Amino acid sequence: MSHTILIVDDEESIRTSLRGILEDESYRVMEAASGEESLRLLARQPVDAILLDIWMDGIDGIETLDRIKGKNKPILGKNGPGEPSAHVLASNVDAPVIMMSGHGTINTAVVATKSGAYDFLEKPLSLDRVLLLLERAIRELVLVRENRDLKSRVLTNQPMIGDTPVMQALDQQIRRVAPTSGWVLITGENGTGKEVAARRIHEFSQRANGPFITVNSAAIPENLIENELFGHEPGTPGEERVPHVGRFEQGHRGTVFLDEIGDMALNTQAKILRILQEQRFQRVGGNREIQVDVRVIAASNKNLEELIAQERFRADLFYRLNVIPLRVPALRERREDIPALVAYFISQHQNASPHWSFAREALASLEAYHWPGNVRELKNLVERLMIMAPGPLITPEDLPDFLVRRERCTRSPWDQLLENNNLRMAREEFERHYLAAHLQRHQGNISRTAEAVGMERSALHRKLKSLGLG
Repeated sequence: MSHTILIVDDEESIRTSLRGILEDESYRVMEAASGEESLRLLARQPVDAILLDIWMDGIDGIETLDRIKGKNKPILGKNGPGEPSAHVLASNVDAPVIMMSGHGTINTAVVATKSGAYDFLEKPLSLDRVLLLLERAIRELVLVRENRDLKSRVLTNQPMIGDTPVMQALDQQIRRVAPTSGWVLITGENGTGKEVAARRIHEFSQRANGPFITVNSAAIPENLIENELFGHEPGTPGEERVPHVGRFEQGHRGTVFLDEIGDMALNTQAKILRILQEQRFQRVGGNREIQVDVRVIAASNKNLEELIAQERFRADLFYRLNVIPLRVPALRERREDIPALVAYFISQHQNASPHWSFAREALASLEAYHWPGNVRELKNLVERLMIMAPGPLITPEDLPDFLVRRERCTRSPWDQLLENNNLRMAREEFERHYLAAHLQRHQGNISRTAEAVGMERSALHRKLKSLGLG
């Protein structure tokens, strides 16, 4: 995607000349004939650099610069029907501003620099110097944006915690997959940490300095999902007349994470497939092709193969996404990681002191629970206990009744096996529990279960029937 330059000058000949030169250099160009018009354009759409004339009718270039940098009140007048007010905040406009003037003096250049201008150009313009300054300014802007995005990720990312074999295997898979450009499909129950795995792939990828954009397909209403993904042009029915940049455009040169993709409508799935194939799309209500460079990571807590059989998910999209399948295990499959997870959640709590901890008996209760809400449920419980518990040592008496009652009243399958003195019957009981757990994990899919346990499909089918599971 080429960088966008806004030219602000009341002389049409200068705008036309600059446009021709910049478009020859593959820049995308926008024009404004006044300071007021430039502010309205900036309120609609971000740019990467601004060439701003100082001497113009209406508000001059210095005042326009002040408004771009958020130093003055917004311009509210002269808006056409349905046009947004020219309300531009500094946080919205980080593009470097290069001032231009045919009456340049040292004093003017100093005033412009103090107001936040990147540099100053005298007319008649040296086109070589214009191009040099733009290249340098945009290069610095890219570094600033990358640094800001990196700081944001450092502050918000949750590490993937766990030393159990299943988590070590998942981490090894992520490290192998991340440097490639292959599409990834992550499966797992709700709350297992599919987004954490996706972020880790992004962090180890060659796109680590680019944006990581998350889309929760289940949380966005069906009638708005295309607007969110692809953006929309002014005049889209039911929306403001303001261009909206969609998630795929925001994710240019980075990663787009499509969470709960099984909840996405079929017509939207078709457009996602086109992006995967061609890396281009049109905004809703527009006809201009937008080229992007994104890596897509998708996730689902549903059995997409079953949705395909029910004609609720496109088979071609599934096979396109499922180039590299990853599965995040449920918390009950890695109970030994619970103490480490608890310690991490304590360390992240804003009111935590170094003395907060769980008694060994309390941790045993946590490890005995089946955690239907997985890691998310554990995190919420730890936060609740740190607020409600009377002291820094959390004991079984502080735990909710359902946790303690389960530990006291429920025997594990291992206890039942040890009570069986017949080796053959104990082996059958183990196989029954083992295969039932894998069947549940793979939502009853015989082929996937057979692959997971290392058996031929026909042999597994016979074994399930002999154990009363078929």
